[in-house]
Amino acid sequence: MNRNDVFHTFLVENANFSGDYELPQLQTSNEIPQKVILFSEAMSRSCKDFDSWVVFYEHDKKFERLWNNPKAYLEKLKKFKGVISPDFSLYRNMPLCMQIWNTYRSRSLAFWLQSKGVEVIPNVRFNDERTYEFCFDGIEKNKTVAVGTHGCIKTREDRLYFKIGLAILVQKLSPKNIIVYGRAPDSIFKIYRDMGINVISFESKFSEVRSRGTA
Repeated sequence: MNRNDVFHTFLVENANFSGDYELPQLQTSNEIPQKVILFSEAMSRSCKDFDSWVVFYEHDKKFERLWNNPKAYLEKLKKFKGVISPDFSLYRNMPLCMQIWNTYRSRSLAFWLQSKGVEVIPNVRFNDERTYEFCFDGIEKNKTVAVGTHGCIKTREDRLYFKIGLAILVQKLSPKNIIVYGRAPDSIFKIYRDMGINVISFESKFSEVRSRGTA
């Protein structure tokens, strides 16, 4: 890696860009995940779950290393069925410039991975109305998108923000499939199932462990 490339410009070499903030355009995989695995688990030496898609719905500290040194993880990631693009955090109380930067980091890593032959489905992270001006840029319409609900629909306020953002997503991207990591309650997703959108949910690791503990 070029040590002088502190902005990791190599990630977006030959990319096309869209939107006012010039986010890299992605080509969405036509494949649909049957299994998913968290990045931190996928990178463990003992992991052999290569029929899974790698997801990043965990604390940013668990996958910041991918941004810091993406080339170190490429060969391992290529063993899996595909990757749902990194879910860098966007919080409502986070300065907007940081939210744009985290969205850019997700898109640029996703673009680079697919340029290296990895199947990619874009994760869409949004929160309040400020994010709508950039969070959907670079993502193909009428394809598959992924969203994470774990930790995002706990409170009444969180659910409201999520429902509004999801409605804007559907309006702007008209997805055929929505991959959900975490709960996909009817109160939020039934309207889209009724519209004919294929909603596929995967239980979060936290919920899975808790369920086993109470069984």
